[in-house]
Amino acid sequence: MEKKERTIQVTRTYLQILKHEARDYRLLIEEDVRVERIFNCTVSFFQYLYAEVGRGYHWVDRLTWSDDQVCSHISNPDVSLWVMYFSNVPAGYFELQKHKDGSVEIAYFGLLPDFHRRGLGKYLLTVAIEKAWLEGANRVWLHTCTLDDPAAMPNYIHRGFKPFKEERYDTMISTDENLRVELPEE
Repeated sequence: MEKKERTIQVTRTYLQILKHEARDYRLLIEEDVRVERIFNCTVSFFQYLYAEVGRGYHWVDRLTWSDDQVCSHISNPDVSLWVMYFSNVPAGYFELQKHKDGSVEIAYFGLLPDFHRRGLGKYLLTVAIEKAWLEGANRVWLHTCTLDDPAAMPNYIHRGFKPFKEERYDTMISTDENLRVELPEE
């Protein structure tokens, strides 16, 4: 099948939480779910998580990273990787990045496709926020865009994030069947 591409306009929204307010959604989650920090992550596991979680949402920036670039990134002391397991199977992950201004960014966050629509994203985001505060954040922030899952923005807002900046940009997008976002009509 031939892959087709076209240019679309994307809106990126930056959101933040300025004050720590404990939120607990653990009671909604089954007992066989756990979130663990990954130390000494392998290049292949990092690439797997990024590619599979982002496959349907046009996560392409890191697909071209060399093994050395991945190693440099994951060995950065300001970066931490956290994986959610469901019955001992990877179900999603998030990456936290500390910044010089004292903020902690949830740089990447998402679920593997088999684990969508189970409420696990609510739990994983709550854990990500709590871990960011535990890392000493003076604010927690992230960004999302119109290529993201429709459930993402409501999840962020419900967990306490508030938009603070918006920007638009054009990007080339593949119209292949693996893309999970609905593209605007041409």
